[in-house]
Amino acid sequence: MERDDIIEYSLDAHHSEEAGKAIRKKILNVTILLTLITAVEVVVGAKWGRASTTGVTWQMIKYGYIVLTLIKAAYIVLVFMHLGDERKSMKYVILVPYILFILFLIFIALMEALAVGDAWSTYGG
Repeated sequence: MERDDIIEYSLDAHHSEEAGKAIRKKILNVTILLTLITAVEVVVGAKWGRASTTGVTWQMIKYGYIVLTLIKAAYIVLVFMHLGDERKSMKYVILVPYILFILFLIFIALMEALAVGDAWSTYGG
C-alpha cells in the first residue's frame, strides 16, 4: 500500500491552458477587488478622522466601513472557501445559521445597550 503523505498531488492537476488562464484571471480579479476595497478603507481612515467629522458624516463613514467589510468577507468566503461553486441549497445550509447567529448577537447588543441606558437614567447617573 502506498503512503498517502508522500504523494505529490499538485502533479495530478490536469487542466488545459485555457482553464489555467481562467483560474489565473479569477485570482487576479479577486486580488484587484480586495486591494481596491482595502485602499478605499485606508484612504477614508487617513483622510477623515473622528475629530474632523460631524455626527452624520461620521455615521456614514462607520456604515460605509461595515458595508465594505461585509463585501470583503462575503467575497473571501465565496471565492477562497469555494462556497460560490456550491449549489444554492448548500450555500443556505452553511450561511443561514451564521446569519441567524449574527442577528442574535446584534439583538443582544441592542437590548443590553437599552438596559444600560434605562438603568443609567433610573439611578440618576
